[in-house]
Amino acid sequence: MASTAKENYIKALYFLHQKNAAISLSDLGEELQVSKPTANDMVKKLQAEGIVISERYKPIRITEKGQQRAAKIIRKHRLAEMFLVQLMKFGWEEVHDIAEELEHINEEKFFDRMDELLGFPMADPHGSPIPDRNGNFHRPNYKRLSQIVEGQTVYVKALRETSTDFLLYLNKKSIQLNTEIRVDHIEPFDGSYTVSYDGHSNVVLGKTVCHHLLVTSDQ
Repeated sequence: MASTAKENYIKALYFLHQKNAAISLSDLGEELQVSKPTANDMVKKLQAEGIVISERYKPIRITEKGQQRAAKIIRKHRLAEMFLVQLMKFGWEEVHDIAEELEHINEEKFFDRMDELLGFPMADPHGSPIPDRNGNFHRPNYKRLSQIVEGQTVYVKALRETSTDFLLYLNKKSIQLNTEIRVDHIEPFDGSYTVSYDGHSNVVLGKTVCHHLLVTSDQ
């Protein structure tokens, strides 16, 4: 069983678990774009390692051991993204695929040194929390921009969506982490926001965009 494939399953199971603790084989197969029989074969192997609990006709459940294993994979991925952006000057829209390769390096000292060089960051370039060496997350309590009322000023701290298309859209709008945004008007008809930030005024952001921007009133 290839280590890379196994780790991709563990990570997928973790993210599915965040949405619903009971994971179906169909959801897992769809997430990884594999057939149900292929996913089922891997689930059996992961169950033998104590990563998941899988019983006939019941949903798959990821164990505590599985969640800790997933968190360490996520830690490597997010540290790699931060390293690529901060020290290698890649754009935040360029780093996901490279980090997907780097996360499978099985050498903790490599990532510990990366963490040290970066100054022990708490979040990756998209604002997602970086787990510590023990797989523990610090999860800030951010709001969506779409929850902010008219007249309020907030700071962008993280993203709920990190697709390349969305990141390129934000680049075009000159919106990045820590951008200070003032909500000038909320359109009742479609939920779009008219905002001002960093010398930009009367910028209209659609409801979907506002839903994906995580913000806080604290800088």
